[in-house]
Formats: sequence, structure tokens, C-alpha cells
Amino acid sequence: MTKREARQRAIVAAVLSEGSIRIDELAERFGISAMTVHRDLNDLEEQGLLRKVRGAATALPNSVVESSDAFRIGQENRSKAQLARAALEFIEPGQAVFLDDSTTVSHLVPLLAGLTPLTVITNYLPNMEVLKSIAGVDLVALGGSYRRWCSAFMGRVTTESIEQMRADIFVTSTAAIVDDMCFHQSQETVDIKRAMFEASALRVLAVDHTKFEKRALYRLAALSEFDHVIVDSGTSAEHISRLRQHGVHVIVAGAGPAEELEAAEA
Repeated sequence: MTKREARQRAIVAAVLSEGSIRIDELAERFGISAMTVHRDLNDLEEQGLLRKVRGAATALPNSVVESSDAFRIGQENRSKAQLARAALEFIEPGQAVFLDDSTTVSHLVPLLAGLTPLTVITNYLPNMEVLKSIAGVDLVALGGSYRRWCSAFMGRVTTESIEQMRADIFVTSTAAIVDDMCFHQSQETVDIKRAMFEASALRVLAVDHTKFEKRALYRLAALSEFDHVIVDSGTSAEHISRLRQHGVHVIVAGAGPAEELEAAEA
């Protein structure tokens, strides 16, 4: 992460915490010029992370901010890398793979170079940028209406394209887990994920422990509908035990045999 990106994330965090902050106050707090603050706020407003008003920056609803990939991509990166390595175990050379706009899944993309040949179908522009340079990957880039807030293509054109395909595996994540079901802040996001889910033979969900603490509005699927649910090592034993008791195949990423046994017995 560059110094500028780190500063912009700190600005977003400050504005979310306080609701509204004047531009001159941001300049003083971060030791930068008012012109630099204006440039940062222009970038952040374009990404859908806050609103720039006359002389100040104001917060958008948390659900709007959390839907943005610019916000999500900086969260829990160590856990996401752990989850991606675990998800890689389910992908085999020669397969067709659906990858959506989950930033957790984006950590998986560079690892695919060791499993080629593969056909990878995605609606997420950052995934496309990486995959187009990996030898042995047949990239199927899903079109549709481009949504700047999530850097992804969505809408009817996208879902209809997905419905015409059949993939071997779908790897995804979720914004929140409520009552052991996956939820997202956007119905459009759910529509894309559900279409990929229905068009795949194997469904893998990768989630870090923070998703059990969040809420969102639109339901995608119950965790029991996935073939495998991968959680990170920070996930509580209580969650793991409950899910396993309800028939969910839970894998703890990074856990050795002893840790897996302990989690299973908890």
C-alpha cells in the first residue's frame, strides 16, 4: 500500500467515525495541504467512500462504504491470503472456474499460475487485469453494466451470460454471515453470485472471522448449501462447532491436524 493510499484510508476511517470533518481540519490532522485534501477527497468520492460537500467531507452509510471494493481490499489481508491458499486446494488443471468480485478471491488469482491450463470466468475488472497476463489461463471476461463502486460488471447482461455456462467450481466470499446464511449489501451482487452458484458443480465459500460480526440486507445462501466453507484461524471454535453440527463442511485455513481436531471437538 502506498503512502497516499494509506492516508486516504485513514481519512475514510476518520470521516466514518465522526460523520463530517472540515477540509482545513483534515489538512491539519494529516499534515498535508488543503489542495492535497481536495485531491484525496475527489478520489474517495469517485470510489463511493464518502461525499465531498462545500468545505467538508461527510460520511456515507456504512453499508454503501463496505460494498466498495476500494474499502474491502484493505481489510484482513493476512486472513484473505490464508483463505486463498486453502481454496487453491480445490482447483485442478483443466477446470473452468467462476471467480466473482470478492476481494478475498482476488488473493487467489495470482496463485492460479501454478495450476494451468485453466478457464477462468470473472466479472471483476482487477481479476481480469491479472489473469490476462497468466500464460495458460483462458480468460472469459464477463461484460455488462460496469459498476465503479465495486470495479465489476453487473446487471442482466452479466447474469444472462453466466446462465449460459457450466463451470467446475465457484469460489466466493460474503459480506456478512447472519443466522448461518450469507448476506450482501447489494441485490445486484447477490444476483451475480447466485447465478455463478447455480452454474457450478462445486461451491466453495471462503470467509474470515469478521464476517460473523457483520450484518447486511440481502440473502445469498445458507452456509449449508456450499460444498466447503473455509474459515480463517481467527474464527471462534463456537462458530466452527455449530456449523459442523449442522452438517457444514468447515475447513480451518492454516490449521494443522492438531488444531483441526481441537476445533472439531470444541
